[in-house]
Amino acid sequence: MRTYSIEENHRIEHVITGCRLCYVGMADENGKPYVLPMNFGYEKGMVYLHSAQEGHSISILEKNPQVCLTFCTDPALVWQDEEVACSYRMRAESVICYGKVMFEEDLDEKVKALNCIMRQYSDREFSYSAPAVRNVKIWKVALDEISARELGVPKKM
Repeated sequence: MRTYSIEENHRIEHVITGCRLCYVGMADENGKPYVLPMNFGYEKGMVYLHSAQEGHSISILEKNPQVCLTFCTDPALVWQDEEVACSYRMRAESVICYGKVMFEEDLDEKVKALNCIMRQYSDREFSYSAPAVRNVKIWKVALDEISARELGVPKKM
């Protein structure tokens, strides 16, 4: 079983849009890693996230806005030989992205971001009260570096 790069943009976007969560990795000023599973929206190379206005992640990002985002499809257990333990693998596709978090403060832009996030999970249209929009922290991450892999696949011929 091998790991192969995914180069095609449509396949990379398919992995991202097919995920229900992404994992957001960051590091505090001492280099201590912190990773959160988060709901997200994706549109044209931009990932939108939302959180409370304050918290541990916000404190970290105010000092170091660099993040690593990981998306992974649901894994499937596969094997080459059912009798050989070392031939068992998880079959999945993953995308790892790097970028810098920017916090959006404009109310109209926050609504656009919330709509993008909700499109990831529902075909419905939503409306938001002004207090709800003001009370949510919107994170925007422009994806600077992207790599994608196909995991646990047989050797390609």
